[in-house]
This record gives sequence, structure tokens and C-alpha cells, in this order.
Amino acid sequence: MAELTPQDMAAKLLATGFERSGPSAATLSDPIADTPMVVTLDQLRPYDHDPRVTRNPAYAEIKASIRERGLDAPPAITRRPGEAHYIIRNGGNTRLAILRELWSETKEERFFRIACLFRPWPARGEIVALTGHLAENELRGGLSFIERALGIEKAREFYEQESGQALSQSELARRLTADGYPVPQSHISRMNDAVRYLLPAIPTLLYGGLGRHQVDRLAVLRKACERTWERRALGRTVAVDFATLFQDVLTQFDTQPDDFSPQRVQDELVGQMAELLEADYDTLALEINDSESRQRALTSEPAAPTPPAAPVVPADPPPPVSAPQQPPASSVPRDTTPVAPSAPAATPPASPEAPEDQHGEREERLQGHIVTPAPTTERLQSIQRMVADQLGDKLPDFEADALRAIPVQVGGLYPISDVWYVEPGLDVPDRLRVHIAQFAREIGEEAAVGDHIEASVGGIGFVCAAPVVGQAKALPAFARAVLTLLHVLSAAPPSANGLDRARLADELAALLHGHGGSATRLSDAALVKLFRLLRLARRLLDLEAGVASQDS
Repeated sequence: MAELTPQDMAAKLLATGFERSGPSAATLSDPIADTPMVVTLDQLRPYDHDPRVTRNPAYAEIKASIRERGLDAPPAITRRPGEAHYIIRNGGNTRLAILRELWSETKEERFFRIACLFRPWPARGEIVALTGHLAENELRGGLSFIERALGIEKAREFYEQESGQALSQSELARRLTADGYPVPQSHISRMNDAVRYLLPAIPTLLYGGLGRHQVDRLAVLRKACERTWERRALGRTVAVDFATLFQDVLTQFDTQPDDFSPQRVQDELVGQMAELLEADYDTLALEINDSESRQRALTSEPAAPTPPAAPVVPADPPPPVSAPQQPPASSVPRDTTPVAPSAPAATPPASPEAPEDQHGEREERLQGHIVTPAPTTERLQSIQRMVADQLGDKLPDFEADALRAIPVQVGGLYPISDVWYVEPGLDVPDRLRVHIAQFAREIGEEAAVGDHIEASVGGIGFVCAAPVVGQAKALPAFARAVLTLLHVLSAAPPSANGLDRARLADELAALLHGHGGSATRLSDAALVKLFRLLRLARRLLDLEAGVASQDS
């Protein structure tokens, strides 16, 4: 091989380099796992379906903190497939807006380049992002009622796109809970009404922070007036329909929440109804108030009777007599109209100034309602109150209600202080099944057959893994009766397991009230748990059948 001359070597060095014949990648693909990265404000966009549309109440405090300390908690980011910009993944639009303000004001690099955690866009990306923003906003400043309602309506849209079918309110509540944002079905019903009937007429009022209780008041008023209108307008020609009238009247009151008065809305609405229907104002107002009262009776707790200013205590007070009393409205069945009590109310809780013997009598009566104590802590009570305040609910107060209604208290994994009341957070099929299965297991444990109770995702929440025929006959009579009762309640079909369902008819009296000897009956605690199991099972079946969405 001939040696290269300096001219040959120079020619090779100056020759055209290697060129790629195929297409070159314009950008790198996104990481497939959670990856820290630095992005600039130019690369980052807010989440476009963020439920918060008004300014965060804590905006000034957050901005001051970021100005002084920097971004202590950078938001997680993601990117939709095929898009050029990153977006906030689950809460952080407020922080992004603040960073843009600070960069514009200071031009400091620390506000322009942000160290973030990139998380890949998941298969159910829109749903995961929206529910994440809903949950994050609740923790960082909260959402107004209408923002939460619109966010949930958007979630319904995404869920229906995912499933290809319309969702009931109960199913929407179940899916939101499964994705980490639990909302009771009854709240979804109120939110739907607000978006459908109120938002077109009073957007300023709603976005200004009108609360759930006033929204409820307007919803009750609208339904009561609509029923009265339909009844009186039947067979008559009226210039406008009720929907148009309601919108026209409500629009006049689209102001700030501090200046809003539901009573003024009612006065104006009733006045225009009376004119259009050619009815007497007072008669119409009386009908509407009566209709409102009947509706609120199902959702509002009656006020406790007022104790006398100076109670007179007899020397030997007779034992108190329990009178039929209307239970708290939250515990009234949805399909039952409350009936006013025909007897005088039971003795109200004693005031702090009551004589010492009244306090002792009240405490003695209170203890008479406790089967087994349900322990709690100040921290747990504080959390429960905070959640209830956020949702606008009222927690059942055992000590306040015990002498006005007929609750009992039983301890266990899920303590019972009211057999009938179903808490909003419990009022979804999956959670009802969990509680039902636990009560069945605890009832079974009393007869040493708890191991035969298994949780189920279908039915009413549990099944009985009954023993084989020989083992079933070897069980004590009490254990066999308890297991047979639970097997029947589980709605399982009869099987060759040695549990004689026909025999249960003869054993039921002994099992429930001890006919033939108290040794054969369920304990008081187990009996209360059985009542609670039945109540939750009935509610579960109503939800599954769609009764709840009709009655809400």
C-alpha cells in the first residue's frame, strides 16, 4: 500500500463527513417513569380543566412564601401524547401563576427555571389529572361550591367518554371515590341542580362564594314553587312557563353573597306567580311554605325543645316516660314522610345551670342507651367535624340526641351511635358492603362462626362459607342458628351444606328474644349490629336499584 502524501492526508481531512441517511428525531421522547427534570416557564402550561376559576383565597400568602423561600413544593408535571408543552399534573396552577408574576417583577432565574418531577401521562390521563386537581385544591385553599360542581360535571363527561354510556349519580359517586375524590351521591344531586338551574341566572353570586346551605335553600324553593305552579296552572293558559319565570326572577338577584337574601327571592317569585296565576299572594305563599316545610323535614334536624327557664324538680320525680318522637331528619327514611308526634316531647337535655340531681338523672338515662361504649379521641372528633363542615353536613351527636330520639350505642370496628342514619361518606355501595360484611362477621364471632363469613364484592357484601354437612350438624344449636340466619340474609341460594333453612323458623324466636331461655339468644350488642346490618343492606339495595337518585 502506497504511503499517503501530505496532500492526500489533507484531502481526507477536508472531505465531507458522515451524513445520516434516515430522518432525525426533532425531540426526545418523554421518560416512561417518574423522572426529575428542570423546565422553564416557557415550557410549562397550567392544566386547562382546572376546576378553580376564581383566585385562590391564600394567593397572597403563597406568593409571599415563594418570594422569600423559593418553591418548597414544586408541582408534578406531565405531558399529553403529541403535545409540545408540559402541563401541571395534579394541583399547582396557583403556584405556576405566582411564579410567572414573580419572574415578570424580578427577572430572577430561580423563578424561571423550576426543578419538577415529571410523571408519564397515564392511560386514563384526563380522569387522573382532573380528580387529582379536585383533591389538591380541596387541601390547598378549598373550592367554592360551584367550582366543585363544575369540576364534577367535567369528571362525569370524562367518565362517560371512557365507558361509552351515561352514568347515574350513584355510579358517578362510586367512580369518583375509587379515583380518590369521594363525594356523596346526595351532594352530586345538589351540584347538578346548581349547574342546571342556578348558574345561568346567578353566576356572579355563585362564583362569589355562595355556600351550599343557601344553594340548598334555593333548590328547595324552586321545587316547592314548581309543584305549586304545576298544580294551579293545570288546564290554564299562562303567558310564561315556570322555568323561564324562575330564571327571570333569580337574575335580578345576581349580586355579591353578602347582599343576597333568599327571602327576597321568594317574595319576588311568589308575587309574580300570584299575578300570573291570578291567585291570592298570602294563600300562594302559605302553600309554598307548607311544601318547603315537608321537603326540608327530610333533610333538616328539628330543633331541640327549649328547657324551661326555672325548672321545678319534684321531691321524688317519677321515672321518665319515653314518648313517640320524630327522629333527626337525617335519619328519616327517604321514602317516608315524617309524622308529627302526638305525645309531649321527652325531657330535654339539662342546661348547665340545672340542679345536680337533674344532671345525675340525665346521666343515668344516657347510660341506659349505651349497650357497649364506642370509644373515640379528640383528634378523631376534630377530623370528623372538619370533614363534616367542609361538606356542609351535621355529625350525629349521641349525647344530644339520646334523650330526644331512641338511638343506642355499640362498640366494634364500626361503632354504632344511630342505627338508622347513613353518613354521606358511607352512602355508596362499596363502602356499605364493607360495613355490612364486618357486622355479619362480628355477629358470627359471638357464636364462634365468624370464620365462616367472607366479604363479597357483590350481593349485600358477604357470603357464608358454610361447613360441610357433617360439620354443620356437629355445631352447637346456637352457632348453627346464627350461621343459618346470616346465610339466609346473604340472599345466597339454598345449598347442601347442612344448614336447614326450614328449621330456622323454629329457632328464630329463641335467637332474637330468647324464647325458651336467654342462653339461646343474641346479645344486645349483636342485636343492634343485626339491625344496623339490615338498615345498610336495605339502603344498598335501594342504591343499586336507582331509588336514591329518584328521591334525592
